[in-house]
Amino acid sequence: MLKLIDLRYAISGRTLLEGASAVIPQGHKVGLIGRNGTGKTTLFRLIRGELALESGVISVPSRTRIGGVAQEVPSSSTSLLDTVLAADTERAALLAEAETATDPGRIAEVQTRLADIDAWSAEARASSILAGLGFTSDEQLQPCSDFSGGWRMRVALAAVLFSQPDLLLLDEPTNYLDLEGALWLENYLGRYPHTVIIISHDRELLNRAVNGILHLENKGLTFYSGNYDQFARQRAAQRAVQAAQAKKQDLKRAHLQSFVDRFKAKASKAKQAQSRVKMLEKMEKITAPEDEARTVFTFPEPEELSPPIINTENAATGYDGTVILSKLNLRIDQDDRIALLGRNGEGKSTLSKMLSDRLEVISGRMTTSNKLRIGFFAQHQVEELHVDQTPLEHLLKERPNEGQAKLRARLAGFGLGADQAETLVGKLSGGQKARLSLLLATLPAPHLLILDEPTNHLDIESREALVEALTAYTGAVILVSHDMHLLSLVADRLWLVKDGHVKPYEEDLATYRKMLLTKDEKPKADKPKPKRASRDDILELRADVRKCEARVEKLSEMQAELAKRLGDPKVYEDDMAQKRAVWQKKYSEVMEALDRAEAMWVKAQSKLDKAEA
Repeated sequence: MLKLIDLRYAISGRTLLEGASAVIPQGHKVGLIGRNGTGKTTLFRLIRGELALESGVISVPSRTRIGGVAQEVPSSSTSLLDTVLAADTERAALLAEAETATDPGRIAEVQTRLADIDAWSAEARASSILAGLGFTSDEQLQPCSDFSGGWRMRVALAAVLFSQPDLLLLDEPTNYLDLEGALWLENYLGRYPHTVIIISHDRELLNRAVNGILHLENKGLTFYSGNYDQFARQRAAQRAVQAAQAKKQDLKRAHLQSFVDRFKAKASKAKQAQSRVKMLEKMEKITAPEDEARTVFTFPEPEELSPPIINTENAATGYDGTVILSKLNLRIDQDDRIALLGRNGEGKSTLSKMLSDRLEVISGRMTTSNKLRIGFFAQHQVEELHVDQTPLEHLLKERPNEGQAKLRARLAGFGLGADQAETLVGKLSGGQKARLSLLLATLPAPHLLILDEPTNHLDIESREALVEALTAYTGAVILVSHDMHLLSLVADRLWLVKDGHVKPYEEDLATYRKMLLTKDEKPKADKPKPKRASRDDILELRADVRKCEARVEKLSEMQAELAKRLGDPKVYEDDMAQKRAVWQKKYSEVMEALDRAEAMWVKAQSKLDKAEA
């Protein structure tokens, strides 16, 4: 069990944590969330002991092994597999001792311990983890120096997963994974045998891989049971209750103040007036929840072009004369929203570069509209910003004749206010740099916007704002992303890049996800049609549906009744505190039960539909 008790910590005069407390149960998988810059990574460093608290206590059981991803695996001649195996330091030490030990008793102890930690299956386990993160069997035997920094980060992640610390701290691990690796990690964490805390803004990951949410807000910590969607509902209900409490108190204060103002000068009422002044002084202020600053992206609108804006006929492309993709017969219209699917290395980036005219067509033909403007965003562009220049200077370089007022308005339209406009890029957060890169990519009002992992470094609110902006955008969009939530809400066409070709993927994202997790890329043989359900079977299924409907209806009535009670200002009077707490707890329980009941209803109805088909 991890206990965070009354933590206080400030950096450069800015307080990040003040009276922050939470308890993480043993074995829980917890998502640590909060807006960018609130101190999530700092909290990890405090838990690991890299920073010293100003006050408070961080308590973990004795001998707890705390692990996290190293900044980067060194570029060494050690193979990927050996690098991961070396992460289990106990195993490595025991194997080394087994080679030199001469005392029979000690040899027996070493061999027993090696068996206890399952040392002989370690190589297979390490290889499985590396494979899940995208490394082939041949690549696992290559030296780390053969791979780029992003791929070595995957090796670092594989190493910490293999070492299986008692408390695993992961800070945005999907930022350097593709969709396939992110889905594998999501599945792996669900089976991880110890406690996990993961900083993430990936909504699908937070819904599927965790059973608790730790929210860092206003310098404090609040722990919620359940996944992200459950947290969002609980928090919305709490904010509604807090707003009602504040409104009730404001009315009471106004009433007391009115009495004081009317009678404070009258001798006959002086005592009553003074009594109400004391009541006002003792009344603890209930503050209405502040409206959260709305996150926005404002994309300029391009003029409409005649379709298609891009058309390829038997095109092929690649590098230095080597064909990577061929037989490309593709059409893109200005209203298309296309997600590129495919395992890493199959050619998604190659296709993006060809479509954006960054890579030549080797053979065949690609035609584009004469006035076509293309915006291109790739994660590496964030790192290519000039760290010694401000965002405003970046825009001035692109639009030297455009007034500063208009350029500042453009920055504000991407959530970069007056302070950030004049701040050196080197001092901006990762999310702010990503916003600036997105602004630069969309500055010319492109007819086609190609986005390669646009959500890295963006918090959940910014991701939702990006979804809204892309939905309203009047140009075409091509997306490469590990964020399934973004893909499901934005893309209406799926292209699968595989075996050197690009073809429409006719299934949905859920089917693609299942295919990746099961490693089954070939359609299964048609199963024999199931025997038609009997009349008795159908009657039984109908009865199940009616029972589920009745339960949903009953729970909905309970939810409405509890919401009515909690909406009554009288419930927030002091003498109702105990009942209020019971009702609030019951409300949360009913909402969770309603979710389960609705899922059972849908399942029962689906069974009935299949039986009656």
